[in-house]
Amino acid sequence: MPEPGLYPRYAAPRLKEALADSPVVLIHGPRQCGKTTLARAVGDRLGYAYLTFDDDVVRASAEADPAGFVLDLPERVILDEVQRVPALFTAIKANVDRRRTSGRFLLTGSTNVLLVPRLADSLAGRMEVLRLHPLAQGELARHAPDFLYRLFSANFKTRQTERLGRELADRIVAGGYPAALQRTSGRRRSAWYRDYIDALVQRDVRNLARIASLDALPRLLTLVAGQTARLLNVTDLAAPFQLSRPTIRDYVTLLERVFLVDELTPWHNNRLSRLVKTPKVHIGDTGLAAALLGIDAAGLAADRTLLGQMLETFVFQELRRQSTAHDEPMTFSHYRDKDGVEVDIVVEQGPNAVAGVEVKASATVTSADFRGLRKLQEVSGKRFAGGVVLYDGETSASFGDGLYAVPVRALWDRS
Repeated sequence: MPEPGLYPRYAAPRLKEALADSPVVLIHGPRQCGKTTLARAVGDRLGYAYLTFDDDVVRASAEADPAGFVLDLPERVILDEVQRVPALFTAIKANVDRRRTSGRFLLTGSTNVLLVPRLADSLAGRMEVLRLHPLAQGELARHAPDFLYRLFSANFKTRQTERLGRELADRIVAGGYPAALQRTSGRRRSAWYRDYIDALVQRDVRNLARIASLDALPRLLTLVAGQTARLLNVTDLAAPFQLSRPTIRDYVTLLERVFLVDELTPWHNNRLSRLVKTPKVHIGDTGLAAALLGIDAAGLAADRTLLGQMLETFVFQELRRQSTAHDEPMTFSHYRDKDGVEVDIVVEQGPNAVAGVEVKASATVTSADFRGLRKLQEVSGKRFAGGVVLYDGETSASFGDGLYAVPVRALWDRS
C-alpha cells in the first residue's frame, strides 16, 4: 500500500528497471507533477543521496566547476531539476565514460531535454528517459490500469455502469497535479494553478530563453487552452498579439519544452496522400486549462462545445499517463483526411498494432459515430487491433468488427 498522502505511480516499476541497467536515468515532466517524490520514494530505499539545483549554493557550485562537482558526488545520487545547470550533462557524460556503473545518477528535470539536441546527444546511449505526467485517474484510484490492454485485444464486454454526468466535469476541472488536488475547494485549486503558471513563466521559461514579451506567455497559454483538442492554428493564436507568426510558433514550442502544451502529430500512412498533416494542440492538463479559462465544473458542463474539447484532452492525457505502465512503448497521433473524416486519438503499440479512440461528450452513441474508426480500420488493414467511441453513457456494447461504444469511466474503472 502507498504511504498516506502518496499515490502509486505507473512509472515506478520502469524506474526501478532502468536504474538496474542504465548509468543515468532522467525523470522529466512538468514541475509539481511528482518527479521528486517518485525519485526519493525509490532512491531512498536504494541509498541515494539527494541534491537539488533549486538550492542557490548547490547550483552555483555546479556552475563554477561542473567536472569537479560531479567527481565529488556520492556513489549514488539524485540530482533534482538538472536542467538548471546544462553544463552538467557533459560532466556526467565524462564521468560515466570513465566508469560505467548502473544506477549512478538519477536526474529529474522540468524541461524536455529531448527537444534540446545538444543536451540529448551528450548522453545518448548512456541515459534512459522516463516521462512523468500529472496523476492519472487510475493512480488516484490506486489501482493498475487495464483499458489499453482491453483496447488492443478488442475485449470490452457488454455491461451496464453508472453514468458519470456532473462528476465528469468535476474530474476534468480538477486536473492531475498532486498539490492542486490536495485543495478541496475548486476556487482554491484554480488559485494554485494560476500561481503555478506565474511561477513557471518567471523561473523556468525565463531561464530557457531570453524573450522580450514574457508577459505574452500566460495569455498565449490561455488561448491554447481555448483551442485545446483542435488543429494547431498559429495565425489565430498570433492575432491578439503584436508578434509575428514565427515568434508565436517559437513560443508554443517553448511551452512544449516545459510540458505545458502537447502537439499531437497527425497519423501517417505512406500509401495515403489525402491525410491532413497539421498537428492538434492539447493543453498539458485540463485542470490547468480550466483555471486559465476561468471556468468551474458547472460552467464547463453548461458549455457543450468546450466540454467536448476538454473531454478529448482529458482522455488523451489519461491514455498517455496510463501508457507509462506498459512494457512496450506506445505512440499517439490523430487521424484526419481531407474529406473531414477523423479519429481523435490513434494509439500505436510497436510496429504492428493500431487502435483508435473517438471521444464524445454526449450520453448516446450511434453507428454514424464510428465513421472515422471504420476508415482507420480500412487503411490500417491487418494492423488494426480495435477501436472505441468513449462517451458519457451507461452501456458498453459491440458495434461489430472490433468496434465498441464504451463509457468514459471505463478508462479508470476496473472491468
